[in-house]
Amino acid sequence: MGLATTVANGDDLGPIVRHAFEIGKPENLLHQLKNVVKKKEIEIEELCRLHYEDFIRAVDELRGVLVDADELKNGLMSENFRLQETSTSLLLKLEELLESYSIKTNVTNAIKMSKTCLQVLRLCAKCNHDISNDRFYPALKTLDQIEKNYLQKIPVKALYRVVERQLPVVKSHIEKKVINEFNDWLVMIRSAAKEIGQQAIRQTISARQREVDLHSRQREVEEQSRSGLGESEYVLDVEDTDEDVDLKFDLTPVYRAYHIHTCIGLEAQFQDYYYKNRLMQLNLDMQISPAQPFLESHQTFFAQAAGYFIIEDRVLRTAGSLLSADQVEAVWDSTVSKIASMVEEHFSHMDSANDLLVIKDNVTLLAATLKRFGYPVSSLLEVLSNSRDKYHDLLLEECRKQINEILARDTYEQMVMKKEYEYNMNVLAFQLQTSDIMPAFPYIAPFSATVPDCCRVVRSFVESSVSYSSYGCHTDFYDVVKRYLDKLLIDVLNEALLKIIDGCTSSVSQAMQIAANLKILENACDLFVRQAAQLCGLPMRIAEKPHAALTARAVLRTSQDAAYETLLRLVNSKLDEFMSLTENISWTSDEVHQNEYINEVTIYLDTLLSTAQQILPAGALYKVGTGALKHISDSVVGAFLSDSVKRFNLNAVMSIDKDLKVLEAFADERFESCGLSELNPEGSLKDCLIEARQLLNLLLSNQPENFMNPVIRERSYNYLDHKRVAAVCEKFKDTPDRLFGSLGSRASKQDARKKSMDTLRKRLKDLG
Repeated sequence: MGLATTVANGDDLGPIVRHAFEIGKPENLLHQLKNVVKKKEIEIEELCRLHYEDFIRAVDELRGVLVDADELKNGLMSENFRLQETSTSLLLKLEELLESYSIKTNVTNAIKMSKTCLQVLRLCAKCNHDISNDRFYPALKTLDQIEKNYLQKIPVKALYRVVERQLPVVKSHIEKKVINEFNDWLVMIRSAAKEIGQQAIRQTISARQREVDLHSRQREVEEQSRSGLGESEYVLDVEDTDEDVDLKFDLTPVYRAYHIHTCIGLEAQFQDYYYKNRLMQLNLDMQISPAQPFLESHQTFFAQAAGYFIIEDRVLRTAGSLLSADQVEAVWDSTVSKIASMVEEHFSHMDSANDLLVIKDNVTLLAATLKRFGYPVSSLLEVLSNSRDKYHDLLLEECRKQINEILARDTYEQMVMKKEYEYNMNVLAFQLQTSDIMPAFPYIAPFSATVPDCCRVVRSFVESSVSYSSYGCHTDFYDVVKRYLDKLLIDVLNEALLKIIDGCTSSVSQAMQIAANLKILENACDLFVRQAAQLCGLPMRIAEKPHAALTARAVLRTSQDAAYETLLRLVNSKLDEFMSLTENISWTSDEVHQNEYINEVTIYLDTLLSTAQQILPAGALYKVGTGALKHISDSVVGAFLSDSVKRFNLNAVMSIDKDLKVLEAFADERFESCGLSELNPEGSLKDCLIEARQLLNLLLSNQPENFMNPVIRERSYNYLDHKRVAAVCEKFKDTPDRLFGSLGSRASKQDARKKSMDTLRKRLKDLG
């Protein structure tokens, strides 16, 4: 039943047949199919029986149609025969026409093919002509036109094969010629890089000089305005110069090679080729022969490096995407690191400040030049900052040698200048003049040759220090220069002078001249500060502020005290040689007389103060005078207290009193003539002799016992110590003991003085 339904519905019997064979029962299926066939036969028979009459009628109609078809066939055959007879002549004409048309078509195609081949050949000839004239870009455009517009249209296979084969060959030929041209450019540009770098560095030098001139004129205008020299109008004439004049070098081969490679699809290949070859050139440029000293080769080395990166900057800005900014930056970072390491290494082995300064100047020029092209140079300038202490140590050591040589060859005598140019060179150049009026010649300066020579050394030091600090990574370097200037003046100049002072054991004139030199050098510190400020580009008002003073000024002032102490020590030693009171004085003389030593002492003091007045300031002159006189006073008192003086009499005291009066008169005269009265109007030089004067007054007094009166002692003997007075009084024997006393008033007066002295001795013993 299921199979019959499937057949009735027109479904596929395949699955049923396959299933029957799979289960191994095809007989059942065959039996069912037979049953279905039987049923269908019965249905057909039934259908035919029902439509029998209609079937008979249809067969009759079909027979009638067959008769009509035969008639139509006969008519068509007759018409066809007549038509064939009529068209035979026309067919002959048609064949002739078709043959002519075929010939025409072939000729037309031949002409068209010839034109195409001729156009291709003309393009090939044009390409060859362009290549022979090194017009590679038009040649490539022609090849591209052949390849895109004509290659597939070439009708001649032989020509097609030739053109197709030659296209890559010609492109390769063009690429090789361009590469050869570019390689020639690589050789040329490496040779030209040094000149390019040198030209750019010269431009930097010119720009620096213009900047220095501009700042100089600005300072002059500021100083004029500050000093109130009038309200005159001024204009800073700044030259209209082009600081960035283009550096001329040819990049045409680079542009052409890059464009050609881009056109033939080898852009990335050429970018890599350019980068690697230029990097290889740079690596060769970075190699310095160890046989040649760096000092001699560094300028060429820096110029070559500058030229290389100037060229790369131009290529980066003008050659499209041939170079990338990252590539240039990476190469620069690597190169500047190598240069910095190289400079730092050579700096560490240098022992000459001048050589180090030369290289430093060229490093800053290299940095300034490449900074104009946008390259960061801080790491390069940092090397200079790191080497600043080494440079100044070398510079200080050189200055130490120079100053020691200056001090060693100086005679410590006042300079004599016979000509105006000598005065300008040694005095006005360092503002050491005491008056704005030009002196008469020969001019005797208050200082020795040490002062201007040392000033020249200091000036050179300041200029060198400023030169090293200029154009570095720090623009405000005045404090740095000032700090090193202090170090020079304190650790070098002052120490050298102190050694000379300590080694001065016999020459008073040398010690005095050193003291005078120190005072002038102290005053010159202000000049050194102004010079440093000016060279650093600062206005003078900065250098003239109170806090701007050098520490060295106070140090040199302290050293002056050491010089004065040495001077006084030598003066006192000389005075001791002249005086030798215990040997030159007759302590028990029978008569009063002036001792011979006093003339030598006054002559020496007169010479001493006259010389000191010429070269020492009033305060120092006063210090020398008071020190010498105080020493004389101490020597007089010390002579009375000396163990070698067992006793002395009144005649000895009166003789010493005469000597002291000579010194007091000399002190008063010198106090006025030297102008010291203006410095200390209430005092006098003879005040330094006060202790000796009071002691002599006491010994010559008719009533020495008044010493014990507090009022009188405070008024007349306030500088005397009672213990020292007691020791002196013990040695004072007015008259020798005699068997018979003297007669008359003189004897009575002497007796009264003797009694008073005895009373004083007794009371001093009781007090002590």
